[in-house]
Amino acid sequence: MEAKAGMVAGSHNRNEFVMIRHEGEAGSKPLKNLNGQLCQICGDTVGLTSIGDVFVACNECAFPVCRPCYEYERKDGNQSCPQCKTRYKRHKGSPRVDGDEEEDDVDDLDIEFSYTQGNGKALRHSPEDGPDLSSSSRHGPIPFLTHGQPVSGEIPATPDNQSIRSQVSGPLGPGERRNSSLSYVDPSLPVPVRIVDPSKDLNSYGVGSVDWKERVEGWKLKQDKNMMQMTNRYTDGKGTDMEGTGSNGEDLQITDDVRQPMHRVVPIPSSQLNLYRVVIILRLIILGFFFQYRVTHPVKNAYPLWLTSVICEIWFALSWLLDQFPKWYPINRETYLDRLALRYDREGEPSQLAPVDVFVSTVDPLKEPPLITANTVLSILSVDYPVDKVSCYVSDDGSAMLTFESLSETAEFARKWVPFCKKHSIEPRAPEFYFAQKIDYLKDKIKPSFVKERRAMKREYEEFKVRINALVAKAQKTPEEGWTMQDGTPWPGNNPRDHPGMIQVFLGHSGGLDTDGNELPRLVYVSREKRPGFQHHKKAGAMNALIRVSAVLTNGAYLLNVDCDHYFNNSKALREAMCFMMDPVVGKKTCYVQFPQRFDGIDLHDRYANRNIVFFDINLKGLDGIQGPVYVGTGCCFNRQALYGYDPVLTEADLEPNIIVRNCCGTRKKGRGGNKKYTDKKRAVKRTESTIPIFNMEDIDEGVEGYEDERSLLMSQKSLEKRFGQSPIFIASTFMEQGGLPSSTNPASLLKEAIHVISCGYEDKSEWGKEIGWIYGSVTEDILTGFKMHARGWISIYCMPPRPAFKGSAPINLSDRLNQVLRWALGSIEIMLSRHCPIWYGYSGRLKLLERIAYINTIVYPLTSLPLIAYCILPAICLLTNKFIIPEISNYAGIWFILMFASIFATGILELRWSGVGIEDWWRNEQFWVIGGTSAHLFAVFQGLLKVLAGIDTNFTVTSKASDEDGDFAELYVFKWTSLLIPPTTVLIINMVGIVAGVSYAINSGYQSWGPLFGKLFFAIWVIVHLYPFLKGLVGRQNRTPTIVIVWSILLASIFSLLWVRIDPFTSSTTKAATAGQCGINC
Repeated sequence: MEAKAGMVAGSHNRNEFVMIRHEGEAGSKPLKNLNGQLCQICGDTVGLTSIGDVFVACNECAFPVCRPCYEYERKDGNQSCPQCKTRYKRHKGSPRVDGDEEEDDVDDLDIEFSYTQGNGKALRHSPEDGPDLSSSSRHGPIPFLTHGQPVSGEIPATPDNQSIRSQVSGPLGPGERRNSSLSYVDPSLPVPVRIVDPSKDLNSYGVGSVDWKERVEGWKLKQDKNMMQMTNRYTDGKGTDMEGTGSNGEDLQITDDVRQPMHRVVPIPSSQLNLYRVVIILRLIILGFFFQYRVTHPVKNAYPLWLTSVICEIWFALSWLLDQFPKWYPINRETYLDRLALRYDREGEPSQLAPVDVFVSTVDPLKEPPLITANTVLSILSVDYPVDKVSCYVSDDGSAMLTFESLSETAEFARKWVPFCKKHSIEPRAPEFYFAQKIDYLKDKIKPSFVKERRAMKREYEEFKVRINALVAKAQKTPEEGWTMQDGTPWPGNNPRDHPGMIQVFLGHSGGLDTDGNELPRLVYVSREKRPGFQHHKKAGAMNALIRVSAVLTNGAYLLNVDCDHYFNNSKALREAMCFMMDPVVGKKTCYVQFPQRFDGIDLHDRYANRNIVFFDINLKGLDGIQGPVYVGTGCCFNRQALYGYDPVLTEADLEPNIIVRNCCGTRKKGRGGNKKYTDKKRAVKRTESTIPIFNMEDIDEGVEGYEDERSLLMSQKSLEKRFGQSPIFIASTFMEQGGLPSSTNPASLLKEAIHVISCGYEDKSEWGKEIGWIYGSVTEDILTGFKMHARGWISIYCMPPRPAFKGSAPINLSDRLNQVLRWALGSIEIMLSRHCPIWYGYSGRLKLLERIAYINTIVYPLTSLPLIAYCILPAICLLTNKFIIPEISNYAGIWFILMFASIFATGILELRWSGVGIEDWWRNEQFWVIGGTSAHLFAVFQGLLKVLAGIDTNFTVTSKASDEDGDFAELYVFKWTSLLIPPTTVLIINMVGIVAGVSYAINSGYQSWGPLFGKLFFAIWVIVHLYPFLKGLVGRQNRTPTIVIVWSILLASIFSLLWVRIDPFTSSTTKAATAGQCGINC
């Protein structure tokens, strides 16, 4: 599909298909189809014999094993086939081993020249015996470890191809296999030496068994250890190499490097983590004694206040437990990009990195500035990744012509910007933020032309900004007749609620070269069809449309989604994700790699905790040690197969029932004579609750050759359409696990099918939004989508590279920040009241207990606003009524109170120690927890109840009050009124009034009343200190509080104090008379 082919618009339901500004049509570049047969032990190609025939190790079942693995198995293994357990026969050129002379049923010499067996029957190869063996590309002599022939040449990178499912024929019919990421093997190169782990017993491996495949993967990952053993074994002790090691062990070193893991877990030092866990246990014990005292010592004269406080404290304790225990196993991770390149992206060879489709979502260009979106797109197009493996899809859910025209300008500027970035290796690759850096941009730059080219590029970018600003100014007023395109065609999206689907390819592999003549990544504009009467599901629906259209046009094996204001701050972010996704073992069960969110443009002290450091650097690190972090909505790289509803490839340990099911139902022991394969398949099918995948990968592995036969074994075409929708091309793409398009695709048919899959009625009567793709039912679709994947047994990875992968913008204004938190909290309430609530959903799945606790915490935290606002008002009531929630305590009880506060501080300090979070960030998080809990969370609870139970959708609008003062962070000081400000303002005023009343009462009553007053004042001041950032947001610019406000505040406080002392409303007239009578005239 050519980048200059023009826009495609249409509606499948109305049978409309229009090509706008059509200039030509060209076929897409076919992908190479590499179909070499693989050794099922080491992953290398099987190869040929010395006479050119396909090497067959086992004459009984033709199980694919390469010559080196066959030789090793005969010499140091159990001398039998891993599949059928038949003893290996000696082939021509193979040395004799013990037991060969005992084979009296057939002569070894006959086997050297014939593949007939002892009974005279010729060996027959059928589809059931295994894949076709005629596609091997190995020629030439085979070096053997025992013959002393050195291995020369580099060992080709061997990506993850151990899964048998990668060998199944493709979805377009028998004979067409899937496009895999196998490296091209030069026929002139000899077979590299592969060392088999001597400690492994091949008799324990069964074909099609998950356990067998996982052991093979573990076998591969331990090659560095085996290589060292073999090097020592074949060294004569004088520093000279013996047979099989090559010159100075160079080839063994290459193999060693290739087999090295691409990432590792960096554990938290035990000296920090163990102490942290001990303090948590001690805090639990102290909590028990604390509540024992609180419950058994009620306050008789203030029983309602005491009961309210105890209920609030119990809820806070439960909330702390939900938040604390998922942080029991925190870990760090680090990646090895050099090992990734050595295995999949060697210099001078075709790159074997997996294709990635990047999604950018936007709705309203007037609220989401097109210049910010353009910077995000430019950072994607210039990412450090093979250009033919990256495709950028921009979803315009508002069908705005401004977005379309801005993207067109961005595509033109990318032709100059992308080669400049790659030539000089600049970071970040978003021009707005690169040129705004206040650093020495000449650091590490050695090319003399850099200064001149940078100056010219900055001028080009400023001209680009002017063009974008002109488009924005033009879009402020919409013409009465609607927008028209440059050729006079009416813009199809003039009505954002009623328009056809639109697709425009701006850049692509067959068009759109940069200024240096190099190809650019594909850039595609997508606006899904919208019609009245259809439910479009907001962002989740737009993301699902992008999944389908990308599967039809490019079908990358992995997806990465970012918000329009989150640009690539690290050009190697995709490679960081691939270190996990393309890992032979972890990648098979990883549904997504989540990156932390980092932000630009936030004030120095982060007044409203916009950075959310505690969540990203403490909570998510803790979840990474369990089953993985939650999905946070942006900066996340997905496995496309996980979004399609497939189950992961799990080990036997993973398939064990979770702790709740095991404790309730017990474990079942299988007899020795049981059918293990049937049990594994039955367990794999039943391991999820209402999330049964379309089909299990294990079933595909065991399917016979030919797509039609597989489909008949799995389910009918009608069932597939019921799951995925009625698109044969899209359904076919779901079977291509390694991504890519079939070589016989027709660009015209792809465009028409792409319009079909983004039509508004495509998802009707399908599983989209229910079990497939982004899940519907909440405005926080990210939490729900990640939860469904974890419930199926997938794991997720938290990747924190030294240079942040992505950076975005956050609302620094108080009202905007509260509205953002309101939306998040409302989504949590919607999930809590739905069938997907983690409290009761998915107990028959593979969700770990601590991971479930973390998800429960993410959906119930808004409820904490109810006891929080009550607890914040209690100090003021105590000061006004001269009563307290705690009776006079003894020294013994005082110790538990002191220990309680000490354990709280100790837990926080130790968390900061192992996480590296600063004390200021931790304190800002504590403050905003109170601010959000008394405002946005409270509104979310009532709004969520009204929406779910009564069907009333209440929207809180923000009206802006303009500020005429400019400067750094001017938006921080703009006051925007919203009803969310009412509850915390009320709490502040009540506590201030309470403090004035309490101090006035103490002054009037004498020194003996000051002692009880300190406890009440402490709690009231605690509330005010936590709400201090909110108070500053109400007042206005820092250090610029109007003088009249200060004067009136002091005056009103003085008047109120005097009136309080004079009136004393909480003292009865009888008490006053008795007090006056005691003194009399003789006082």
